[in-house]
Order: sequence, then C-alpha cells, then structure tokens
Amino acid sequence: MHPSPAGPPSYRPGPGLEIRPFRALTYRRRDPDHLARVSSPAYDLVTPTGRERLAAADPHNVVRLILPGAGGRGASSPELAARTLADWRRDGVLARDEDEALWLYDLTPVDGGPATSGWLGAVSLPAADSTAVLPHEDTFPEAVEGRRALLAATGTDLEPIILAHDPAPDVAGLAAAARRAQAAMDLIDADGVRHRLWRVGDPSLIAAVRDALGRTEAVIADGHHRFAAARANARARHGAGGSDSVLALVTPMGPGGLRVDPIHRVVPGLTLEAALAGAARGFVTADVPVGPGSAVGGVVATARRWLDDPAERGFLISDGRRLVRLTAPSPEVRAAVPAEAPPAWRDLDVVLAHHGLIGHLWRRPDTVDSIVIAHGLEEALTAAAEGSGVALLLRAPSPTDVAAVARAGARMPRKSTLFVPKPRTGLVLRPLED
Repeated sequence: MHPSPAGPPSYRPGPGLEIRPFRALTYRRRDPDHLARVSSPAYDLVTPTGRERLAAADPHNVVRLILPGAGGRGASSPELAARTLADWRRDGVLARDEDEALWLYDLTPVDGGPATSGWLGAVSLPAADSTAVLPHEDTFPEAVEGRRALLAATGTDLEPIILAHDPAPDVAGLAAAARRAQAAMDLIDADGVRHRLWRVGDPSLIAAVRDALGRTEAVIADGHHRFAAARANARARHGAGGSDSVLALVTPMGPGGLRVDPIHRVVPGLTLEAALAGAARGFVTADVPVGPGSAVGGVVATARRWLDDPAERGFLISDGRRLVRLTAPSPEVRAAVPAEAPPAWRDLDVVLAHHGLIGHLWRRPDTVDSIVIAHGLEEALTAAAEGSGVALLLRAPSPTDVAAVARAGARMPRKSTLFVPKPRTGLVLRPLED
C-alpha cells in the first residue's frame, strides 16, 4: 500500500478562493433533449460499455472528447480529442462566448430530494503552501499524466472539478438574484436529476460573487487527478494564458451543497473463505442473515439496510451470495495505520480497510489491477459474484470528516468519497486561451 502523507505539510494561511469569469464554449443547440444526449457523466464514472453507449447516442457526445478512442486508451487519444474538438468548433457544433461570465448551476433531483447549487468559474490555482484549495485524496501519477496530456492537447478544461467551500451567507442571496433571469440550459439526466444553468454576465453580480467566495477556502470534493493535471500543465506552460486556473463548480460544504456517498472495492481472485481467514486475524467477523435465497439482489438490499443503520459499526465483505460484517479492529490492524497520521484520518473506515485489511491482512497492493473501484452496491456485489472475488462495502465519511482530513494535511486512500449529485460533463467547457 502507498502510505498517505504522515502529517500536515507546512501550509500558510492566505487569501481565499479566487474565482474568475471566463468565455465559455458550449453546444450551439440547447434544447433539453439534445443537451441530455450530448452530455455525459464525469469521465471516471463512465464504464467501457457506458462509453460506447454514450458515443452511439450522438456523434457529438462529449465522451468522444473526455474518453477519446476505443475506451479512451492509446497514445493517440489526446491528439484524437484535440482534432475532434477543433472539428466541432469549425463546424459550429460548439460556439464560444464573446464575453466573460460566471455560471450558476442548480442540480435538483426530480424525486424531491435536496437541491444543490454552485458557481462555475475559473478558479486560480493557489500556491502549493496555500490553504485556499485543499485536496483530501491520494492520486495515481499515471492517471494525472493521462488527464494532463488531454488538457495539453486540447487546450481546454473539458469538465469541472468540484470544490466545497466554507459557509458564505451572502452566496445564497446572490444565487437567488441570478435565478431571476431565464435559465440558459435546462435538462433532466437519466438518473432523474434536473440541471439548470444561468449565464451571469452582470459585472456587479460577478464582483459580489467573487468577493463572497474570496473570503472562503475549499476542499476538493471531486477531481483530484484533474486538479493535479492542471497544476502540472501550468508548470509545463510557464504561465501561458489560462493555465493558471482550472474550471471548477464551487458549492457550499453542508446545506445547499453536495452529499457524500460511499465508494466500494472489489478484490479479484480472492475467495470469501480466504478473505475471512485473513480478516479473522484482526476483526470480529459475523454473518449477516440475507434471508430466503441469496441472489445478488437480496444481498444488495440487506447490505444497504445495514450500511444505512447508524447503530451499526464496521464494514461488510461479500462474494455476492454471503454477507459478513467486520467489527472491532484489533491493535494489530490499528498498528498497520501510520501512527504519525492525524487522528481525523486514522479512525476512518476507509483507512482501516485499506491499511489494516487490504494491505496488512490480505497483503494486496493498492493498484488498479489488484483493487477494483465500484461506485454502487449492486456494481460491487455483481462484480464479486461474476469475477470470483470479494466485495468490500464501506460507509461514506461525512463532509465534516473530509474537511477535517484535508485541513489536517492528510490524504484519504484514492477513491474514498463520491460527492453527489454530479454536474453534467459537456454543458460548459473552458478553453484556456482567450
């Protein structure tokens, strides 16, 4: 396992977020059906099958830019994306705004769930020792390089990172003022989330938003690899226009912001018997009754009820048929977690699972081949059942936990948090050059 930073780096307090308006690149056609058809989930949520489905939905689906080529792989993929983007701009599929603006972005579940609101803008990349923007997860150099190469080839922020900022009472009122105009884009995605965007070009409103957010600091909620890629691109371009900032959706931490969902793991080629034998050396194990039949659907329902119960502790493992809980980590497990790490980090379920269970008891390295990431319970349990592996099912850390880890200067293991709902990729792009 790759250890996270042992302790907080030397951060200097500094100015807060600096968000700037920009000249957006958007689809010329903005009718709801078209926008739903040409937009996409974030690149790291798109499976190979999903990539092909999106690409087949429309010849101009943005997935052809964010995951160019077959599965988004291959040395020519960034160049292919750059050629495709240039073609779409030449042919008028995408149009560039004449003037700079910020964008207000509302995400509202149509089932009546809580709404999320944020501001899309070009957020300045702070100095490395600044607290203005704090990461909370580890990254893989290979993934960072892939995103950097795509950014360098296209010269365009193809999708925003997401930042969760400190409370800012003025921001809600500014958003309400922006909503008095007609939304520039309005669509509902396949998950039942309504996406509405307002283009905000009024200089006084922009100045007020910049001032309010400039008094806050933020944690990266989503987009650690893209943030690192933007930093790498800025270093390589030596201050060239636009490279000193990154496209970001800035949302509040807490009410009106995003919620945190869990991300699960699947360990291929590990039988449940072997997994339990290893786990029993450091945890108390006990079966969770699944009820009549043991199809994946029944395990999913039982696991969801267990994980949603605040009275339960620990986490679950399963082969898609049997469900076992792991509680009471032993001193041996806790000793596998770096002792010098801050307390906000050491007791997280995902840290105990990665360092104590996967790394120490199961002796598995934290690589993309050894540990498969699953964003949903059914995805994780189906993968375990079909791939002769074991699913590790975790609860999500709270937004408060995430912020505490970031401000302590620590990093969670990769893919520890899933902030939702997600903005739709492709609705607003940001060319770096003006």
